Amino acid sequence: MDFSLTEEHLMIRDAARDFAQTELLPGVIERDDKQTFPQELVRKMGELGFMGIMVDPKYGGSGMDTISYVLIMEELSKIDASASVMVSVNNSLVCYGLEAYGTEEQKQKYLTKLATGEQIGAFCLSEPEAGSDATSQATTAIDKGDHYILNGTKNWITNGGRSDVYLVIAQTDREKGHRGINAFIVEKGMEGFDIGPKEDKLGIRGSDTHTLQFNDVKVPKENRIGEDGFGFKFAMKTLSGGRIGIAAQALGIASGAYELALKYSKERKAFGTEICNHQAIAFKLADMYTEIEAARMLVMRAAWDKDQGNNYDMSSAMAKLYASKVAMEQSVEAVQIHGGNGFVKEYHVERLMRDAKITQIYEGTSEIQKIVISRGVIKG
Repeated sequence: MDFSLTEEHLMIRDAARDFAQTELLPGVIERDDKQTFPQELVRKMGELGFMGIMVDPKYGGSGMDTISYVLIMEELSKIDASASVMVSVNNSLVCYGLEAYGTEEQKQKYLTKLATGEQIGAFCLSEPEAGSDATSQATTAIDKGDHYILNGTKNWITNGGRSDVYLVIAQTDREKGHRGINAFIVEKGMEGFDIGPKEDKLGIRGSDTHTLQFNDVKVPKENRIGEDGFGFKFAMKTLSGGRIGIAAQALGIASGAYELALKYSKERKAFGTEICNHQAIAFKLADMYTEIEAARMLVMRAAWDKDQGNNYDMSSAMAKLYASKVAMEQSVEAVQIHGGNGFVKEYHVERLMRDAKITQIYEGTSEIQKIVISRGVIKG
């Protein structure tokens, strides 16, 4: 076993850390407050190769491995989880899905722009009555020969208003159950495709989340991904990789909260000494550090499994389950260590605490991760 990072990995991590500190940190509180994320910052992330980290360079990507992706996600998430979730969705769900399962024509038309950040993508699975139960798709795609007619509603869609390309999961043949589900590429501006108002969220407020409406949207047959009935498998395979990205985001939120708490504990004095010298705070810091390092090992293992071509369904589920738990618990502890200052925006930890919660919900709730893990354990 080798727990050290390569020189290239260290350079990638440092580049992401520098970008987060110099570009994301200024204005992050205002972006959270106003629920905005400037297009200029998306463009800069694209120029740095963050929007197509693992995509083959022949399609405009950076050609890096999953370990690099995790390192970038952690550094961005320490400062701004709204920025990192844009990166995660575009990489794990959209670019990966197209590169792994799309046709060459689809890759040339869509992936080349998504990988450079020229365009942004969204993954559309969740519905009002089909979140965790992805087999119960109410959105329909009726086969009309050379095209499909798409009808339905998708909600909680990250990048929903900002995207140019949407991967939409829909039911084509209900009698076939999950084998009757397909995945389609839908472009912004297609007739009958409407974007609802932005959701007013607890956390990741700089990321735009919308409900999408599809009313008799005509989708060309060549925009279907994979063979007929491949949609459910496409969604599950894609989400397994997506969970690595969200696990890395959770790790970053926890790490960012810990670093702020450690720094504050060395500056704040009470009873004649810095509060880090009081056992109550020192033990909190010890627990935080230990749990974050344990989460890091799980996240890195999942990324390594993916890079090695191993099955990573269980390792990604374990990484997301545990890292999201650590993010929630340690961000709460960071607020506690800050005392009253932790409750105000200027110290950043209250935002990290709010951002942490969603990591236990999207791309499969913690309960869904336990289902995945338990099935793997029982199956052996």
